[in-house]
Amino acid sequence: MNVKWQRRITWLAVLLLIVAALAYGFRPQPRLVDIAEARRTPMQVTIQEEGKTRVIDRYIITAPVAGTTCRVDLEVGDLIEKDETLVNINPLQSQALDPRSRAEARARVSAAEASLSAAEQNVSAARAEADLAVTELARLEPLVEAGHISAERLDQARAVKRGTEAGLRSALFAVDVSKYELEAARTALRYTGNTSSDPEDIVRVAAPVTGRILKLNQECEGVVSRGQPLLEIGDTRSLEIETDVLSADAVKIKPGMPVLYERWGGERPLTGQVRRVEPVGFTKISALGVEEQRVLIISDITSDTELWQTLGDGYRVESRFILWENEDVLQIPASALFRVDDQWALFVMENNKAKRRQVEVGQRNGLSAQILDGLATGEAVITCLLYTSPSPRDWIWHR
Repeated sequence: MNVKWQRRITWLAVLLLIVAALAYGFRPQPRLVDIAEARRTPMQVTIQEEGKTRVIDRYIITAPVAGTTCRVDLEVGDLIEKDETLVNINPLQSQALDPRSRAEARARVSAAEASLSAAEQNVSAARAEADLAVTELARLEPLVEAGHISAERLDQARAVKRGTEAGLRSALFAVDVSKYELEAARTALRYTGNTSSDPEDIVRVAAPVTGRILKLNQECEGVVSRGQPLLEIGDTRSLEIETDVLSADAVKIKPGMPVLYERWGGERPLTGQVRRVEPVGFTKISALGVEEQRVLIISDITSDTELWQTLGDGYRVESRFILWENEDVLQIPASALFRVDDQWALFVMENNKAKRRQVEVGQRNGLSAQILDGLATGEAVITCLLYTSPSPRDWIWHR
């Protein structure tokens, strides 16, 4: 072989090497991906917002007459018993009432008497409802044991029983309050025009119910006017949770829906149940300065009382309303889904290759999505792609 052919073969070999290098350099490169396995696990769809506790029955004690109060020796949180003296009011040197004012005082006594009669009738109605709830629960318990009805029906009957008992207690408290309002009206009429400074004329303000001091409006000795708030009392053993949520979320919450109370200070979450979704919203400025329409959700704590006795009025909790839950759901990370022609799709790993597949999506909670059709248990899906730079520390995630 002469030199000329040797050169041709050499240049041909170099050309082939260049072509092979270019082909190798421009061949499709596999990409690093993050994958997840489709699994069947429990799933919940919830709405979580910050709430706070409040006493169900709160009583504002006001001065029945104008006068001078003595110094209050009570402190916030002190336990008080029913009929215990809270404040003593020394009467002022008052003037005699004119006929119109005396007629008004007598009218207030009549109104208080009518209010007491109405409260007593409400007690009768609440007691009848409570008796009916007890009878209904006693009737359903043997049916559940025999398997004729579901346990959910029995839970509903127990919830109704607790609600009627709470209603009866509130009605009884209302009777006590009406009695003391009547006594206050009669006291105002009896001491009107009295100019005596006899110690026996001191007006005694008593506690209408057993509870604790929640707020002191008038602690030091001083002059008070008739109707001026002196202190607030309430039974901290009877609490409810108020949570304000966005109005768009409030329409999804229904009475009777289960609630979990987290981060309240205890070792484990408390359970509850939605009692009322208030029909009136209000405007609230968010931390970002955005106006939001919020709605108050009132719920009751259903956990054992011994677990949350350390809670008081105005304590912070995080309420998680359970909109939907299932114990056996085929689900994947929500980041694996994307839209194609108004349909949900994802990439499935098959023989180390990504293949696009359309799926039918059910419930979503922000982190996970329920798959109804198009995917089997155990299949691997791509949740994101990894683009690399010269340094692994510079990797970024991309959907």
